Amino acid sequence: MRGKKRLKQLHRILRRIKSFRKFMADLTDQELSHLTVSFKERLKQGESLDHILPEAYAAICEADYRILGKFPYDVQILGGIALHKGMLAEMNTGEGKTLMATMPLYLNALSGKSTLLLTTNDYLALRDAKEMGPVYRFMGLSVAAGVSRKANKAFTHKEKKKIYASDIVYTTHGGLGFDYLINNLATTASKKFLREFYFVIIDEADSVLLDAAQTPLVISGSPRVQSNLYALADFFVTTLVKGRDYEEDEGSVWLTEAGVKYAEHFFRIDNFYKEEYFEINRRVTFALRAHTLYEIKKSYMVSEDGELQLLDGGSGRLMAGVKLSGGQHQALEAKEKVRISPESRYMASVTFQNLFLLFPKMSGMSGTISDAARELLDVYHTEVVVIAPNHPVKRLDLKDRYFKNAKEQLSAAMAEAAAIHKTGRPVLIVVSTIPQTELASAYLVKARIPHSVLNANNAFWEAEIIKEAGQMNAVTVATGMAGRGTDIRLGEGVKELGGLAVIGIGRMGNIRQERQARGRAGRQGDPGSSQFFVSLQDGVLEENCPSKLEKYIEGKRRISTGRTRRIINAAQKTGEEFAVISRRQALNHDQVVRFQRDLMYATREKLLDGGGMDEDILLEIADKNIERFIQKQSHLTRMSFQRYILDHISYRLDGDMYNIALENAGAVREYLLRLVKHQLRCQEQRIGSTTQMRRFMRVAALTAIDEAWVEQMDYLQQMQAAISGRAMAQRNLVFEFQKDALEAFEKMKIVIWENIMRNILLSNVYIDEKKQLHIIFP
Repeated sequence: MRGKKRLKQLHRILRRIKSFRKFMADLTDQELSHLTVSFKERLKQGESLDHILPEAYAAICEADYRILGKFPYDVQILGGIALHKGMLAEMNTGEGKTLMATMPLYLNALSGKSTLLLTTNDYLALRDAKEMGPVYRFMGLSVAAGVSRKANKAFTHKEKKKIYASDIVYTTHGGLGFDYLINNLATTASKKFLREFYFVIIDEADSVLLDAAQTPLVISGSPRVQSNLYALADFFVTTLVKGRDYEEDEGSVWLTEAGVKYAEHFFRIDNFYKEEYFEINRRVTFALRAHTLYEIKKSYMVSEDGELQLLDGGSGRLMAGVKLSGGQHQALEAKEKVRISPESRYMASVTFQNLFLLFPKMSGMSGTISDAARELLDVYHTEVVVIAPNHPVKRLDLKDRYFKNAKEQLSAAMAEAAAIHKTGRPVLIVVSTIPQTELASAYLVKARIPHSVLNANNAFWEAEIIKEAGQMNAVTVATGMAGRGTDIRLGEGVKELGGLAVIGIGRMGNIRQERQARGRAGRQGDPGSSQFFVSLQDGVLEENCPSKLEKYIEGKRRISTGRTRRIINAAQKTGEEFAVISRRQALNHDQVVRFQRDLMYATREKLLDGGGMDEDILLEIADKNIERFIQKQSHLTRMSFQRYILDHISYRLDGDMYNIALENAGAVREYLLRLVKHQLRCQEQRIGSTTQMRRFMRVAALTAIDEAWVEQMDYLQQMQAAISGRAMAQRNLVFEFQKDALEAFEKMKIVIWENIMRNILLSNVYIDEKKQLHIIFP
């Protein structure tokens, strides 16, 4: 009911937009493009974007027609309205989402604020910016792509600043995420290049907001000291017995009480969860996860030269250069007995979930998003609206075929593909993993059927191949994500044969992925067909089916098609439910990090903008530090008193300190504060300028904050994985993480206060002959 009411509202706005069509068509090119100036002026006068939407949409639709020769269909305009309203629009594959996006992008760019469209890969971002760019430029707006065709091309700071200063920016989800982190590591305001977030459209939104939601974007810094515990922890885990020493359930694994006692005996420690044994706990946890939750050729592969590479579970894509965090990657390398790569320290991290929650206006589009409408509303507070296709769908979705084992399944699927190929119809074979593409390809080679194989490794090359997948006699084998975002247009004579035939091998992780695969056929009212071949050996059953199925798979016991269907569908449903729970847990974990990250970034921003640090604040910090030092001393000695001065205030000791009665806490505090003030005057005399002194203090404070935050981020990422071992004690893991993270945050604040004082008072600071400030921190 709510959806129908929402569509009625969109249709009302659509009618208003269409009422301006003749007016826009009668304008000259100059008059049409000048409307951008007029719209901006009206916004300055107080009109809202919603108020000028009908005219602005009518203007950009006319520009689309004049520049591209394409006038948006009514359904595209409806989708464009929904995007501006901050909704997630579901539109079938091939309905023209790229053209649809020109409307909300143009309208929101008129505000002068950051306006972004994010795609799943570099190819799509560059393609869309190139194809749609002339329309925006015709209307007087600037447009840029935040990615490069060259794989290893890194934009300079100046180039990034120019890109993000453009009215409209096309880039990738990952590209923006890393730029956000880099931007917040800037040491001066001049090194920042991002504008404040405002409006974003997320292409293939379900893939990003759901399937990739838990993947953290991480910037790593200097490598941590290499541990010799990897191999030892790996050996220890191989001696454990499931059920006695550890338990495994729903993607989690933990030591039992007996396992903990065994670990304490093995490593000769008195408390496995004691803070001083955190590294042992961490290594054992990662090693246990490596042996129980990660499977070679499913979660990762090892190349011929011994490099361990991860596989994307949703697409089967090899994720070159991507590593698991916190030491998990190194645990897998130890398991596979390959060279253990250096483990780097975390400097900054954010998940897609929390990145997109930073936008005041977030919208998205996809062909398969309505199935997760409830979760998206709950997590992102964003409504899903389903836009009907421009032409009725004629694709024939055939009933799934069920098999006992993978051998029978593959044989039947490939026989069907070969039979369809004989008619001349193009065939697209969709599988879940890279090994499955190899099996399908081997069958086709044996049958002497020419074909292309797409493993989602090169988006540029794949896009060119997938374009031809609708040609007569074409046979293409692809993982689910390969070529996504590129239309498959039918070649001459293919419609008459029945259009593209999609054959899916294996039950996929969720219904959305299957709908995406089916949607490759039957675009814009074209004919086509889809059919899935599934079996009791599909990956989704291995992960989510508690029953022992070997007796059916091997043919020792008969099983009906109906029961096979129920078992497989139940396993998929279980997997989907677990994925929702897992994403919710990840969000809850990252909320803690998000709170701390937002606070630290806001503090940095204040310092970069020239505020937040002066003499009064330093003296307040010093007072807290000194008070803490005095309270920690049960009996203050002359040696510890001197040590504190040398480590925190001054490298010089004066004779007055020997006259201080150390048992008198008030006298000690007063003397140390007087010493702080004196050292502060000395630093200002060396610099010789009040302005430069304030700048020095800001830089010193910023350095202290950054160093402590890097340590905090690194610790939180390690702790999030290591804390899973506490599940055996029936504890709430989110609560445990929140409690430990808060304690760590309080400790970090103390470290920051101490380091701010040390950096300001003990740094070697001077001004050179060119009036440049130089700082050598202690």
